Amino acid sequence: MIKIVGLSGSPRKGATEYVLEQALAAARTFSPEVETELVTVRGKKIAPCNGCGYCKREKTWCCIPDDMQPLFETLIEADGILVASPVYVMSATPQIHAVCSRMRPAMHCYPGMLRNKFMAAIGVGGTRNGGQEQTVTDLINLFGTRAINIVTNESGGYTGGKVWSQDRGAEGAAEDEIGMKTATDLAKKLAEVCLIYNKGKELYNKERENG
Repeated sequence: MIKIVGLSGSPRKGATEYVLEQALAAARTFSPEVETELVTVRGKKIAPCNGCGYCKREKTWCCIPDDMQPLFETLIEADGILVASPVYVMSATPQIHAVCSRMRPAMHCYPGMLRNKFMAAIGVGGTRNGGQEQTVTDLINLFGTRAINIVTNESGGYTGGKVWSQDRGAEGAAEDEIGMKTATDLAKKLAEVCLIYNKGKELYNKERENG
């Protein structure tokens, strides 16, 4: 089995969460060996990194007492991470930026922890060309800098999923059939990459054990 975690970067329950739910459902159709879980920043208190250096100095997890550590542990358990964010000022939300800034322990204390994971990005905008592509690029940069491998979309979908919600929440997003297809195709490709990688890793480990 492989696990794909969908991370919603929206502080509200609306279009982004809907798109992510549909994308995760598509990922499950790829294989019965795919399981999914949706987590969200909505309702959580996650402060941005303040650069105190505690994790680097003490070689341990962040000392800020909030909801980041349980979220981080969920991401660590995943084989693939499908991140979706609404467009906020032509980029991902401040909440997602805070999450990624708090991943410093993965670099300074536990290097390699995220190295064999894969992520893919979805941007959801209120207007047709409202910054979805910039948001996808922002997400790729945020997670790629933590050594997570990037999965891009199918041909024609460019680098990620891009959905137009028309500022009408889930209903508006559902009406964007082209955009929703970029999100569901991306999710299935992420499932494919994670599954093939894990099977290859199992074979590789067996070969090493057998000399």
